[in-house]
Amino acid sequence: MTQTQKSTAAEQVDEQRLLELFLELAKINGPSTKERLVADYLVKVLPELGFTMEFDEAHKNFAGEVGNLIAWKEGTDPSIPPLFFSTHMDTVLPTEGLKPVIKDGVIHSDGTTILGADDRAALASYLEAVRAIIESGTPHGPIEFILTVNEQPGLVGARHMDYSKAKSKAGYIFDSSGDVGQIILKGPYSSRIWMEVKGNAAHIALNAEEGNSAFLIAAEGLSAMKLGKISEETLANIGVIEGGELTSIIPGSVTIGGEVRSFSKDKLDKQLSEMAKEMQEAAKKHGGTVEVRLEKKYSGFDIPEDHILTKTALLSGQQIGVQTYLTETLGGADTNVLNENGLTCLTLGNGFQNIHSFRECISIENLINTGRMTAALIEQWYINHKK
Repeated sequence: MTQTQKSTAAEQVDEQRLLELFLELAKINGPSTKERLVADYLVKVLPELGFTMEFDEAHKNFAGEVGNLIAWKEGTDPSIPPLFFSTHMDTVLPTEGLKPVIKDGVIHSDGTTILGADDRAALASYLEAVRAIIESGTPHGPIEFILTVNEQPGLVGARHMDYSKAKSKAGYIFDSSGDVGQIILKGPYSSRIWMEVKGNAAHIALNAEEGNSAFLIAAEGLSAMKLGKISEETLANIGVIEGGELTSIIPGSVTIGGEVRSFSKDKLDKQLSEMAKEMQEAAKKHGGTVEVRLEKKYSGFDIPEDHILTKTALLSGQQIGVQTYLTETLGGADTNVLNENGLTCLTLGNGFQNIHSFRECISIENLINTGRMTAALIEQWYINHKK
């Protein structure tokens, strides 16, 4: 087969069909834990593309409507290792009543809902890419879709996935605001820290002398903490403060919640320890107490530049004519959890902007390039393994 023939699938991605498919998917209401309508759509469409599928029971861990969907398509050449593409079925907010608006080559909502490009853009692109592969007759190895639920609140569906159902060991996740061509090789470790600070509650008029404000203890502890950008590798934040009963009551307790992200597990642990230490010292100084609880969110990943996934992505970008670049991110994605569970993958940019807001948008160019890049990845994966 000639090089021209090998590039047929990426070239054959139908731009209008992909645009219409994305707009159709974006209108399907599927906020986190409520993905049933999205799943029902896929149950109808995927068999038409030659996929068999099954759901796990991850949703039973968080009262969701449906579990993660794992779909499998046999390759024309079974000697090629299977390749998976993953994304999430949920959106951060409902898209009921979504009215898409296209202006100057960019897709928006009408401003009354989110757009849901995070990550219906990836889902639509995967489906169109497989259609292009089929229609062009391009040889390929087995293809697997790993479509998660309840991703937006913290990669919950992926954390509860039944990984015994996945047959692939390598793949890609289009889920980043960078333009198509962005290749994210490194992601962070992340943990939450919860601090329950206790003093003594008392009425400001009746027994104020018995009071010991947990708020003031916590304030001193927080003031002593180093937060924000700790280094190029580490970020720390306090995002939750909850406590108090009445304006007339000296508060006896307060809950402080924060998060640390770092490319280094050692530096993550060190920052968490230092935050806990500052709060403990403030509590001890003022006769209070603090209980510290750490909650792991996910582990980091680091894919080598010479890994076949990286090489395939670079070649695929070159094939479709986009500028590729290797980078890292302190943002989290299902990529973190899948890598932690033995599925080697990296994150790719698909160009959505202003996610989790009514200003969310995606350019038609990035949408089409996501479809073309997906098809090219399938082609180049095949080529690389036939060499």
